[in-house]
Order: sequence, then structure tokens, then C-alpha cells
Amino acid sequence: MSQTPDSAVHAYIDRHRAAFLDDLAAWLRIPSVSAQPEHAPDVRRSADWLAAKLTGTGFPVAEVWPTAGAPAVYAEWPSDDPGAPTVLVYGHHDVQPAAREDGWDTDPFEPVVRGNQLFARGAADDKGQVFFHTLGVRAHLAATGRTAPAVNLKLLIEGEEESGSPNFRALVEEHADRLAADAVIVSDTGMWSADTPTVCTGMRGLAECEIRFYGPDQDIHAGSFGGAVPNPATAAARLVAALHDDHGRVAVPGFYDGVVELTGRERELFAELPFDEAEWLRTAKSHAAHGEAGYSTLERIWARPTAEVNGIGGGYQGAGSKTIIPSSAVVKLSFRLVAGQDLGTVEKAVRDWAERQAPAGIRLETEFSPGTRPCLTPLDHPALESVARAMGRAFQAPVRFTREGGSGPAADLQEVLGAPVLFLGISVPSDGWHAPNEKVELDLLFKGVETSAHLWSDLAENWRPAP
Repeated sequence: MSQTPDSAVHAYIDRHRAAFLDDLAAWLRIPSVSAQPEHAPDVRRSADWLAAKLTGTGFPVAEVWPTAGAPAVYAEWPSDDPGAPTVLVYGHHDVQPAAREDGWDTDPFEPVVRGNQLFARGAADDKGQVFFHTLGVRAHLAATGRTAPAVNLKLLIEGEEESGSPNFRALVEEHADRLAADAVIVSDTGMWSADTPTVCTGMRGLAECEIRFYGPDQDIHAGSFGGAVPNPATAAARLVAALHDDHGRVAVPGFYDGVVELTGRERELFAELPFDEAEWLRTAKSHAAHGEAGYSTLERIWARPTAEVNGIGGGYQGAGSKTIIPSSAVVKLSFRLVAGQDLGTVEKAVRDWAERQAPAGIRLETEFSPGTRPCLTPLDHPALESVARAMGRAFQAPVRFTREGGSGPAADLQEVLGAPVLFLGISVPSDGWHAPNEKVELDLLFKGVETSAHLWSDLAENWRPAP
């Protein structure tokens, strides 16, 4: 009896499951902590290990790309089909710091399988989710009889994501010609739950600033001068109070310019997710939901721009009292941005608005950190439809759609390469990213392998990008 493509994929994965896990464990043993300088040799060792493994997988090109910081890995496997789409897979091989004394039950860099879970730093974030593509592409070839993938397959595996990707955009710009792709697959994300497979369609961007308020040239006596000169701490408090209106909307003029509004279909899809707000509040350690009027909690954190006060300070902070007018105060703000918002436009709007809040005698200095742009792929994009179909085949379940409230380097890939960004991840919230006892569910890890195996054929069969 001949095998179906699905059964052939399953058979191949079953035959190579043990070897795949042995290889993944070997990679997880390398403590590639990019944030700690003493681990710089380990990050380089991790990159070298992955490049060698990709060569062994069959990629004819596998290179370690240096940066001003930690190295990245690039690999390429051209298709035999001259009209095939080109797909770039993004992930990262660096990991968060981890030590047994942080609360780990075992050594974080000695992988342990307990039941159906693999525990190690990087098991889910992000080595496991990068590595499933190596077995996935081999299963794809075995099931289709091909000697090369159905798409032109490229990988870019960063080495500094856990340190804020300080050199990533420069790397992408430097190698833009080689990284050129019709679509980008980001495998550094997760699903709603093990029972509800989901595909993320976008991430918010981020703008952060620090506003410093300067008044008197030194702290002065509140009895002698209070009520007669401007107080920078009061100015800071007034600015914070003016940041939102009574309906929870950001009150900065021009802030919402260009915002891509949620469609009715997107709101319906969000509402279909099994969201338990009470449980979400317990996870958030909060006692009430709050935000922009007219939107649900999921809509607020996934698809609406926000402004948050991250810190405010000024004046005397010690025990007891000290009756002064402080010479300075500070406010730290962050803005999550959605599709359609321009980073530079938002920064200018915030600067202009802040200056207008300052009374005479108060001088402001507003400094923005490097920002992250938002990214969004429309629900009807054919490449997104392929990802959803491939995941549906692997999970044998309906696939729903989410967005990410946070930010990441995906937007740089979208902007520099001009390609839509799609998200393929199998991690679940209980995997404990950045926490002690990080793990990955092995059943889901191999569902990721299956999804990867099906995806390349689906893309090639159902999407031919315009030349």
C-alpha cells in the first residue's frame, strides 16, 4: 500500500525522532547567553554548531555571519523549480541567562526529558523552534521525493535577540541582497494553547522615551519659594495625567494618524478564542481590566496602540520629609504601535506635545531610544493561508489567528526586505520563556516538524509571487 504525503511525513519523523532529540540536546548544552560577556565564546560555538548541522542536513550553503556583537547563522537551499517562491526563516540561537540557583530543578544547560516534556534553557525559546525546521525539511523531501525543497529556502538565525538585537538591522541591511525573500517565517513565537493551534499575524512596534524636567538650578526651600516658582515634579505629574483622556485614548495629537483599524472579521476571530479574562487577570497579578473604551482586552493588547508610564521620579525619596522644590524630575514612557503608525511621526508628535505641557520656567529634554516598527500580514495573504493550512494538517484541528502585543526584530525584516512576515511557532504559555524550568512539549515540537514539512509544498503549489 503506497503512503500518502502525510503518512510519509509521519513515518520519516518517527524513524528520526531519537536522533533529532539527541542533536537538539547537544545544542541546548551550549550556554549561548548573549547578555553575559563571559559566554561570548559559547555563543560563537553555538553558531558554529548550527552551521555544521545545517550542512549535514543538506543545505549547500551554511555560513556564520559576524556582527559587531554575536554572530548569526545563514543557510540557503535553492529549489529545483525556477519559479518557486523564496522563503526566509528567522529565529535565534542565543538564550536568556540561567543558573540552578534561580529556581531550576535541574541544571538548565543539561537537557532532561520528563514525561512528554524537554526541560532546558532554550528548549522553547528559541533553539527547539529553530531546530524543528531541520527535520521538517528532510521529512518534506522524503515525502515528496524531491532532492531540493519546493521553495527556495533560506534561514537567518540571530545571535543577539535576547540582548535586544542591537546589530540585527545593520546585518539585514548589509546582506539584503542575499536575504531577499518573498515571505519571512518567524519561528520565535507561540500558540494560544495545545488544544487551540494559532497563527500570529502581526506584532506591535515600540517607541520608548525619557523626558527630563528642569526647573530651579538646585533644590530650593519650599517655604521660601513654594507657590512662587514652577515645580518640575508637578510638571511631570501633570504631563502624566494628560497622557490619556477619560476614555483611555492616548491624548497626544496625531498619535493615531495612519492606524490600521481592526476589520469586523478580525474582531470576530479574536472573539472566537477561548479567552478567560478572570484567569488572565490572575496571570497578570492585576485586579481589573482597563484600557481604551470600545475594545476588548485582546483587541487592546494585540491591535491597538498604547502609551504607558514606566517610571516617574523627582525630588526627595528618603525617609521622613524634606520640604524642597526639586531641581528636576523624570518620566519614562513607552508607546506600543500598530500597523500604519510611523515611528518618526509618533516621536515628533510626543516631543511637540510634551513641550506644550511644560509651563514657563520648566525646560524639557526628551530622548527616544531606538524604536521597533510594527508589522502586520493581512488575513487573506496567500502565504498566511499556506501557513494555516500546513498547521491544520499537522494538528488535525482548526487553526485560529492571533497577534502579539509585544515587539521584536520581525519588523526590520519586513521593512528592509519588503516581504510579508508570517509567524510559525508551537510554544505554549506554560513553557516558561525566560523563567526557571523552561521546557517544550515534545508532542507540539513534532507538530512543528510536521507543519514545516507540509508548508514548503503548500507554498509552492498555491502561491506564485508576482515577478
